[in-house]
Order: sequence, then structure tokens, then C-alpha cells
Amino acid sequence: MARDEGLDLVLVSATANPPVCKIIDYGKHKYLEGKSGKDKKSKQQELKGIKISPRIAEHDLGFLVRNASKFLEEGHKVKVTCMFKAREITHPELGRQKLERFAEMVKDIGIVERTPSLDGRMMIMILNPKPQTGSKKNAKAENKQDGSKAVQDLGDGKDSAAEVAQQPPVPAQESEPQASA
Repeated sequence: MARDEGLDLVLVSATANPPVCKIIDYGKHKYLEGKSGKDKKSKQQELKGIKISPRIAEHDLGFLVRNASKFLEEGHKVKVTCMFKAREITHPELGRQKLERFAEMVKDIGIVERTPSLDGRMMIMILNPKPQTGSKKNAKAENKQDGSKAVQDLGDGKDSAAEVAQQPPVPAQESEPQASA
């Protein structure tokens, strides 16, 4: 039957009684199997790492927050590590404050999975992306619809947009000539 159709006979289960076989195009089956394996692999969540120090400047922290928010929007976890050097380890509260500030700055995109904890000379915090509800996509669509409302006309030659009240022009301020002595 397989030869007549130009397909392959594939053994599915040799231990069954009687053995189970399928008539399929084996090349196409392997191609689709490999393609679906790639899709599953790309859906996996990666753990991205960001390193800071307890003495990091505010601008540098903001730059790393932007990177972390980009990772979180892509659906990856973010591991934020605060590295302590030399005698900085004597004040772990400074590192904890920086990590908590970091978490505060990304609170609208991510949530803290693991609170800051000291591990040797490193303090580690892990952030997870917030589950998407699809409200962001809908908000963009609504903004586009709202903007188009102002240019619709009702067929009477006038805009349907609200009339904008114009303010009277500001009178020119005359500067009094200064008397030169």
C-alpha cells in the first residue's frame, strides 16, 4: 500500500501485538518535527544578568533599568547582582537599597521573584516579567481610534471636533526707555 501511494512505511510500536505501522512521507515528517522543535526552543524563558555596585550613579542605574525592562518585555527573567568590593561588604544595606530602588523602577513591567539576599560578596535579586493581559495592545488601538475622531466630518462641511476657544493676543509690552546718565 505504501509503495502504491509513493510513501514510506514507518514502524510506530514494535512491542505491540500486532506491531503498529504508519504510512507517511518520512522526509516531510522529519522536517515538521525539526521545525516544531525549533519553535519550542525559542519559547523558553532565558535568564538575563545585570551587574551593579552599591556605589552606582543614578544615571547608570537608569541605563541598566532600561536594559532590564527591555529584557522583561521580551519575556525573560532578569538576575540583578550587586557586587561588593573590598570593604563595601561591611555595608550590605547600601546594596540592598540599590536593588530595591532597581525593583521600584521596573515595578510596572516586572515583579520580584526572589528578594535581595546576600551570597558571599554578591547580593542577588531575580525579577520576573508581569503576565501580559493584552491591555497594552488594546490601549494602542484605542489611541489610534481617538485621534481619527477629530478629522471626521458630518457631511455639512464642518469638523465634528470641538471648537477651540482662541485667546486674545497678548498686548506688546512697551519697555520704558532707560535714562542714560
